[in-house]
Amino acid sequence: MPLNTTFTEDILDSLGEGVFTVDKNFRITFFNQAAERITGFRKEEVIGQFCKHVFKSHLCLESCPIATVLEKRENLFDVDSAIRHRNGHKRPIRLNAAVIRNQNGDGPVGGVISFRDLSDLEMLREQLKQRAFFEGMVGQSKAMQEIYALVEEISDSDASVLIQGESGTGKELVANAIQATSLRKNAPFVKVNCSVFPPQLLASELFGHVRGAFTGAIKDRLGRFEMANRGTLFLDEVAEMPLQMQLQLLRVLQEGTFERVGESITREVDVRIIAATNEDLSEGIATGKFREDLYYRLNVIPIVVPPLRSRPEDIRLLIEHFLKKFSLVSKKNIRDVDDAAMDLLHQHTWPGNIRELENALEYAVARTRGPVIKAAMLPPSIRPPSQPATAAGGDGSSADYRQIRQLLEKHHWNRTLAAKELGIGRTTLWRKMKVYRLDRE
Repeated sequence: MPLNTTFTEDILDSLGEGVFTVDKNFRITFFNQAAERITGFRKEEVIGQFCKHVFKSHLCLESCPIATVLEKRENLFDVDSAIRHRNGHKRPIRLNAAVIRNQNGDGPVGGVISFRDLSDLEMLREQLKQRAFFEGMVGQSKAMQEIYALVEEISDSDASVLIQGESGTGKELVANAIQATSLRKNAPFVKVNCSVFPPQLLASELFGHVRGAFTGAIKDRLGRFEMANRGTLFLDEVAEMPLQMQLQLLRVLQEGTFERVGESITREVDVRIIAATNEDLSEGIATGKFREDLYYRLNVIPIVVPPLRSRPEDIRLLIEHFLKKFSLVSKKNIRDVDDAAMDLLHQHTWPGNIRELENALEYAVARTRGPVIKAAMLPPSIRPPSQPATAAGGDGSSADYRQIRQLLEKHHWNRTLAAKELGIGRTTLWRKMKVYRLDRE
């Protein structure tokens, strides 16, 4: 038995998606309750109105969905757009469009559009995007989120911090973030790399000296501790500090006092210490190169920065960040990297971590002339050596073949989902499937 109009409208009003219909002149003929909620307009206000006057979407002028389905004779699915809410604010939506035909099915009498509100999704995306960039650091992986949270949690503390991580992981950026969010953010922030000074000069650099203290000391000089008074001192490569200097540093941490080189006057200082190292200090303690008591004084708040290879989900975000940076510097409009280049960047183990990735993209941007970086433009250390054209077929013997087949079966042969989990482009997955002769049986 055919459904009557009232019952049909009741069904459409029960849907969570907005639904409206138009006649062949693009005047609105039906407007369900979800459409009222999403747009802010009441049904009585819009019935009989041209849909473009109600929604004021850019698609109305550029590519009307109803006009498009009439022209192409194909329904539209999952088209992202934005409409104008009654209060004047733009509201992101995702819509589907289809033609309404007469009972004989031989001629269009109008169109129907269903749409859902993406405001909450867009807000979540924006929050995630903002959280991917924190005080100069870039990353949305769990490990980086934990570091961001920890930096915020210790913002009202003056306790010493020890940052550990491999070379190039961004330890100094973490130190910058700690200082920028701390109670001492408006006080001096002084940095010292302990590995660049000879032992006899490091004491002078940290504590200062008086005239005549040693050959070349022609006048009194403030040390970094005095420069950083009431602020923060960042000691990079702290594991390179000589044992005698470690003892002097320990005294400052315990008592807040020191003497300049060549002077017997004891001075007081109020400095927060942030230290960093790429070495295993427990090994240094075991071999006698690093004082255990100093380690515990520094390691009040430990932070371990993960290597890039352990957070591959951040690679694309870092690539986008560095592309913007180097495109701006070089005055080029480079927007992306192609699938093959992206695969190489994901497959590389990055022993030099973020610093190596940054250098690789600076190299590629310098060589690239178009808007997209291709694999051939990457540094030789990242590009694999040329291989014979006769690639191995899909005999099931390679780990790559087995992984691809397993993920394709897991996602019911949906290439988009499989490629996403593999961390490669859809085109690259298609090429590998072709090489391995992988196809759904």
